[in-house]
Amino acid sequence: MGGSSIEAPAGRLRPRGLADFRGVGGAPALLSYPPGAVVVVSGLPGSGKSTLLRRWGGAAATAVDPRDVHEACEAVMPARLPYAVYRPWARLEHVRWLRAAVRAGDPVLVHDCGSRPWLRRWLARSAGRQGRELHLVLLDVGAAEALAGQDARGRWAPGRVFARHDRRLVALLRALSGPAGASAVPEAASVVLLDGTSRQRVAAVEFVPEGGHVPGPRTTATPARREGA
Repeated sequence: MGGSSIEAPAGRLRPRGLADFRGVGGAPALLSYPPGAVVVVSGLPGSGKSTLLRRWGGAAATAVDPRDVHEACEAVMPARLPYAVYRPWARLEHVRWLRAAVRAGDPVLVHDCGSRPWLRRWLARSAGRQGRELHLVLLDVGAAEALAGQDARGRWAPGRVFARHDRRLVALLRALSGPAGASAVPEAASVVLLDGTSRQRVAAVEFVPEGGHVPGPRTTATPARREGA
């Protein structure tokens, strides 16, 4: 766990800096973040990001997944219209959902491929203006497992898109594993690295003050959708 600076009460991790749980035991069952934190969950298509968002979301945080945006856009478009035609609009809607979720001030979980540093920087600036932090959870499962995950869910990223994400993720992981460590992602207050095994271990997240207790369930806000979405 090179470069880590964390607090780890029994079963709970308060990430700060770099925490690498790839290939080692002892991954926490609970990740504990400050109130209002924005947590970006990144990894290759098929690596399990949406699964983690479903597991960690609910009362804990608002989850923004581009698949939900895709389906909302699809619902208001003619069935005969290919997704490729309105993909730019869907991407704009995704950004709009993210902006609405961050502005609401509640904790946010963000599904991201990890190959767009500009998105992390924008989220960090938006959250920082409210005195909140951005944190990163990065899934390193390898291309073969991610492709198998796509097969299992029945949805596939185009080959060239997957290859681009893979190249950029490999470069990011190399930077995180080098001398720079967590400073390779300066916009993030912490980076947690998980592989296919440790990903299964982390059952939940909480958003509480340091040394605080888990609050009771709250109502989560869903970013407003266009009429009919």
